Amino acid sequence: MPLKTSRDSRLRAKPRSAPNAKYRRNHMHVYETTHSVAHSAEEMFALVAGVEDYPKFLPLCEGLEIKRREQRDGKELLVATMTVGYGMIHESFTTKVHLDPVARNILVEYLDGPFSFLENRWHFHPLGGGACEVAFYIAYAFRSRLFERLVGRLFGKAVERYTSAFEARADVVYGRTDAASRLTSMTAAD
Repeated sequence: MPLKTSRDSRLRAKPRSAPNAKYRRNHMHVYETTHSVAHSAEEMFALVAGVEDYPKFLPLCEGLEIKRREQRDGKELLVATMTVGYGMIHESFTTKVHLDPVARNILVEYLDGPFSFLENRWHFHPLGGGACEVAFYIAYAFRSRLFERLVGRLFGKAVERYTSAFEARADVVYGRTDAASRLTSMTAAD
């Protein structure tokens, strides 16, 4: 399902050139979902923007280090390195994270690591009653066919669980509220 706001169309990373662009095009993975959660858009934005806490709850995330943080025109820019792993396999990748709290948008651009391309976007749309709609998009391709075979399926499964991991973390951090019952009645009425 496409992201619903016109602002999101401006939040697209530019594809990086890869030595084997044909391989990248043929092996691009895209996952996109939009769903309602029982937490405010501001709460969910703050939770996703709090990258330092990812190792506490995000599937496969073993560590995260912020390399740089700066403020520009009411927006925040981070450069962070995340280490992911499963069993004997551990990899790190570095991204530039654009945080726009006014528009409630987050854009993640790939800088370095095992991917030939990575773009991740979040948008949080208030629904009222303490609930919001979360739009999540990620597109990625691995640089190496061997690495794709080793971790591709596992990484894909983890990506599909990301939004539910954030929602479960929001329940822990913010608690379950009356928004959950209001959200249930709102979706039942649709």
